[in-house]
Amino acid sequence: MTQRDWIEKDFYRELGVSSTASDSEIKKAYRKLARELHPDANPGDSKAEARFKAVSEAYGVLGDPAKRKEYDETRSMFAGGGMPGGFGGGQGFPGGFGPQGGAQGFDLNDLFGQAGRGGGGGGGLGDLFGGLFGNRGPAAGPTSQRAQQGSDVESALQISFEDAVRGATMTLTVTSPGTCDTCHGSGARPGTSPHTCPVCGGSGFVNRSEGAFAMSEPCRECRGTGSVIDDPCPECHGDGVSTKARPLTVRIPAGVEDGQRIRLAGKGGPGRFGGPSGDLYVKLSVTPHRLFGRSAKDSRDLTLKVPVTFPELVRGATLTVPTLDSTVSLKIPAGTASGRTFRVRGRGVQAKKGAGDLLVTVEVAVPQRLDDEAAAALEAYADATKSFDPRADLLAR
Repeated sequence: MTQRDWIEKDFYRELGVSSTASDSEIKKAYRKLARELHPDANPGDSKAEARFKAVSEAYGVLGDPAKRKEYDETRSMFAGGGMPGGFGGGQGFPGGFGPQGGAQGFDLNDLFGQAGRGGGGGGGLGDLFGGLFGNRGPAAGPTSQRAQQGSDVESALQISFEDAVRGATMTLTVTSPGTCDTCHGSGARPGTSPHTCPVCGGSGFVNRSEGAFAMSEPCRECRGTGSVIDDPCPECHGDGVSTKARPLTVRIPAGVEDGQRIRLAGKGGPGRFGGPSGDLYVKLSVTPHRLFGRSAKDSRDLTLKVPVTFPELVRGATLTVPTLDSTVSLKIPAGTASGRTFRVRGRGVQAKKGAGDLLVTVEVAVPQRLDDEAAAALEAYADATKSFDPRADLLAR
């Protein structure tokens, strides 16, 4: 992407946000659009794929504070067809240096400081506006662009409850901007290569005179890159970056939770001009288990509800209960109340910081129907225990 692209493309409109939007608002808008337009959600829809690429390109700039600042400054500088404030036919510089009049009460030394004295050609507007582009100008030599880090990418992955508890290694296919496989990031057709811009000498900037002043502006020949591509790559059209599906290996540690993100350093969008790649963040969605859950107090502990009969609670029993790996025997003391929880040590998540436990809660199961014999036995039990009032304390004053 070049600075001419920045001038011609409105990335704020692409993401549906204002130019004053906060970083969090920009990220929220990008995530919403990326989910809606992702090729996996719109198979075969070329329009959605094109919009997804455009949205990814916009976030690659606006999601990086340094790139966003340079983008805003570039567009502001060229919004009026020239330089801000009257040096290219605008409203006029404070103090009257525009088309509206003379230098009434305006001291060049106030504007330029020491750079305005001596007339040696090293000061002037080239120094004043050089900061707009990171203090780069023709005097900087053929260094053209500074290194830029690639954008971060976010993806989603559905995993089973067992994989979340035990850990797993999985392959994830990510559709995101990456270095073009055809030109390997050069932007030029294979067999050719970019060459130094003959107009700016590789600096990416040229001098322009406005009367008594000289200023620097991005070179229009190379679009501020410092190099020219005569024969662009047919895959990426000269950008050096293409959106593609990439298989990545993701190692999921034991004990991850639903909604947790895993960071894969350097697996995001490619850097530009020698800059490092961004990161990939994989958001995990864990499928619930039919029997087991995770404790809210300690996610290393697994939870399990086991139905029992009333006689088992009254007389006590030894139960066989499942674990994720096998089964264990659990002794229930006589007189156990329904809803009591027992702890089976070491049968939870086998995490790095220590193994969790299995929390077994026993709950009395009430029969929906009774045959005649069971009904008669229940009636006899009720008569035999009618002196026992479980709600005596509840109703006492």
